[in-house]
Amino acid sequence: MIHVTTATLALHKRGPDFHDVYLDEFVGLGHRRLSIIDTSAAGNQPMWDVENRYAIVFNGEIFNYQELKKELEEDGVSFKSSSDTEVLLNLFIREKENCLQRLNGFFSFCIYDKKDQTFFVARDRYGIKPLLYLFDEDKFLFGSEMKAIIEYGIDKEIDHASLFAYLQLNYIPAPATIFGSVKKLMPGHYLKVSYKKIETHCYYTIPISQGKADTINYDQVKEKLKTLLEDSVQRRLISDVPLGAFLSGGIDSSVITALASKHKPDLHTFSIGFRDEKFFDETTYANLVAKHFKTDHTVFSLTNNDLLAHVNDVLDCLDEPFADSSALNVYILSKESRKHTTVALSGDGADELLAGYNKHAAFHRIINKGWQENLIGSLAPVLKTLPQSRNNSFGNKIRQAIRFAEGMKLNSKERYWQWAGFAKEPEAYSLLSESAKGKLDHQEFTKRKQEQLKFISSNESIQEILLADMSLVLPNDMLMKVDLMSMANSLEVRVPFLDYRVVDFIFSLPDDYKINRSIRKRILQDAFRDVLPVELYNRPKKGFEVPLLKWFRTELKSLIMDDLLSEKTIREQGIFYYPEIEKLKLQLMSSNPQDVHARIWGLIVFQWWWRKHL
Repeated sequence: MIHVTTATLALHKRGPDFHDVYLDEFVGLGHRRLSIIDTSAAGNQPMWDVENRYAIVFNGEIFNYQELKKELEEDGVSFKSSSDTEVLLNLFIREKENCLQRLNGFFSFCIYDKKDQTFFVARDRYGIKPLLYLFDEDKFLFGSEMKAIIEYGIDKEIDHASLFAYLQLNYIPAPATIFGSVKKLMPGHYLKVSYKKIETHCYYTIPISQGKADTINYDQVKEKLKTLLEDSVQRRLISDVPLGAFLSGGIDSSVITALASKHKPDLHTFSIGFRDEKFFDETTYANLVAKHFKTDHTVFSLTNNDLLAHVNDVLDCLDEPFADSSALNVYILSKESRKHTTVALSGDGADELLAGYNKHAAFHRIINKGWQENLIGSLAPVLKTLPQSRNNSFGNKIRQAIRFAEGMKLNSKERYWQWAGFAKEPEAYSLLSESAKGKLDHQEFTKRKQEQLKFISSNESIQEILLADMSLVLPNDMLMKVDLMSMANSLEVRVPFLDYRVVDFIFSLPDDYKINRSIRKRILQDAFRDVLPVELYNRPKKGFEVPLLKWFRTELKSLIMDDLLSEKTIREQGIFYYPEIEKLKLQLMSSNPQDVHARIWGLIVFQWWWRKHL
């Protein structure tokens, strides 16, 4: 059972304040604590109930724990701490799995029943907190990150269907992981584990009742959204340690800052700026918002060298291939913010809920297409002769127009899949060596892909696209990135847009409340128009990007050419087909790089991970 100690130690960054393990003849439970609510020893875990039958290990926060505690006290339950952990444990004892419906928060937790020798394991509704597990004939393992499970000397056989998905998306969608033996628990699900038996159950899906809010007019909807968001933010200000907010200068984080500063006059806000990349720098807007709401604002102004200096740290955090390059920005923002605070609010989730991405505008145009869209489709061959790049405004517009024209030709499911990723299926397949192709289970990959696309019908609507985003992009990319990078710096990030009452309400609204031809996130923008600085409106949306292309042609060039993607490395490794890698390297150095740097980054991340873990 020494493994549980080393597995817990592997997660020390997630909880530097306290650690403990419980061991008996059959069971080991370990916990790392980041103390936030009731920082006293009474809140430490593993925590037992008064009768010493149930033990809990819990990651996350329950924001309505005070109301639940009051209810339990009226029922005769007495408490020895003021922590939300003890409330959760007692609520489970009283209500078993039904307790999940009562929780407003983000969490993954396990409750062990010593008498029945069973485990109850659950993950929050949207997958804000991660949970991985392995179940075979002789053991059940679980943890917040793969690095804890690896400590048990598990079978590290690569799942080639996961690798194939990764080469397209730059991340691996749940429930799969890079290893065939390890699974991710899906958001809104729980496990019941007993001797040689495991059951998976779903306790939450987003209620699809679109149009229900048609009965209330647009102005009333705006007011209700403001009320729900304000209550969500207020609940997420509960903390016994310093709390601040990320402020990028976009609408989402500005809304959260506006609401938080109303209830926390000394709010500390944080943003990062890119001194060398004016195209991506948004600090002007962040400063404007901070001044408007009188927050104590800190800007971390970074050069490309500052970013570059952290590349190795970020790559070392990853115990599964994950290649969203903006993880680098989140890592540095978290690292710098942690010097001032232990908890930060963020605006994550709003884009997926309210159609804030470029692709949502593109879907809207296809669903409502007219002569302009057909013209772009017919101009595609001409557009393809022009240089495409994410790194300047003109090249980016050409890239987007070509992507749009190609997407128009596909059916709705394939269009979504292609726009969710960086490489098309044939492109990803051609990267694999003959031996890797032989290990790829096409049927399994197709089954998983169809499951990810189940929300999208042949006659797609914006609602369906957003449901697919909430299931695929949000938990597997956006929330994964924020959890990994913030917890690597012992910082907790809370996401007010993902209060389930906010989500359920937004999904009851008609599509045109969220997006039309001229505006995205329409209802959010309109609801806070009289609150936010006017300059935030009618400005271009910028991605949270990293100057990869520049680095790959300069400072990181030898890492690609002579090391991780060198012919010698690739041929010895036997996973990839070198002539295709060579094509990508040539394109990288050409005048028409398109999106190749994102694909190269995906390969670098994989190679770094492979070298470290295999």
